[in-house]
Amino acid sequence: MATARLFIDLDAIAANWRALDRMSAATTQTGAVVKADAYGTGAGRVSRALARAGARRFFVAAAEEGAAVRAVLGHGPQINVFSGHMAGDTDLIRDLDLTPMLNSIDQIMRHVETLPGHPFGIQLDTGMNRLGLEMPEWEAVAGMVLELGPELIMSHLACADEPDHAMNEAQLAEFHAMTDGCGVPRSLSATGGILLGERYHFDLTRPGIGLYGCRPFDSGRNPLQLSLPVVQVREVAADEVVGYAASWRAEGPSYVATVSAGYADGLLRALSGQATLWAGKVPCPLIGRVSMDLITVDISHLETVPDTLDIIGPYQSADDLADIAGTIGYEMLTSLGQRYHRQYEGEGA
Repeated sequence: MATARLFIDLDAIAANWRALDRMSAATTQTGAVVKADAYGTGAGRVSRALARAGARRFFVAAAEEGAAVRAVLGHGPQINVFSGHMAGDTDLIRDLDLTPMLNSIDQIMRHVETLPGHPFGIQLDTGMNRLGLEMPEWEAVAGMVLELGPELIMSHLACADEPDHAMNEAQLAEFHAMTDGCGVPRSLSATGGILLGERYHFDLTRPGIGLYGCRPFDSGRNPLQLSLPVVQVREVAADEVVGYAASWRAEGPSYVATVSAGYADGLLRALSGQATLWAGKVPCPLIGRVSMDLITVDISHLETVPDTLDIIGPYQSADDLADIAGTIGYEMLTSLGQRYHRQYEGEGA
């Protein structure tokens, strides 16, 4: 089989959720962010695992993502849509009982006019300048909106992964100024905000990246192992080259494994000549350039030819790969290709 396998440990994801739930304040509910197909791990299986762990409120980016999660979870758990109530979303929101997080006056009016009485939440902008009503807009409509009974008021921290950044305190103060006394459940913190402490937790936290074993939740469990099949092994003579642009040249006789995965599968070209793959506990350097479907690996030091080599696993995380590529774990996870055969392990797999 030339298809790489992405092993996903549902028990590890559930354990990460429970750990973040324990870190949240005692009176705080802990939700779960499963947008972008649960950060590339598969929203269906992951949402079910998180529901078994105790999550009752889920967050997605768009109504279409909410539809996929509702199909798996059935009636009961609340599914909040970060993008709010977009034009064309009305039927999905109504029929699937989604809760849009309205982020503009236009969205508030659309929701009130098309789905009067349907649950909704509100997003406020406390300084990130991305989504949400700013203070003057909120002051203009707060009275009317609060009479309609929003289920949640939220904002989003811009710099929560930098605990000492001045933006954290500034946004916390702005959120208090905009919401104190509103009588509505509030949410400010994703994973990074949970780690900032209880002052940031309010009534609901929304862990995302921490569920999937990435920073800033350094104590989380890595739930992923990405095993790439070895398609061919060849002996390369001294001074021969490997790969596009002849970017690697053998200093002596070498054995080179060609492995089935490439940038079409989310292994960024920036990993070329920089990353490491693993044969069990033995590191093997990626040599030459990452191409669309293939990478090449020096296995000259191995005693036997492996069937697969791991690029994510116990010795190298998505964060480690991100560091090599000059990006973040979020991008590595959400870039994981659809060609991977996803194989689930743990309870409910």
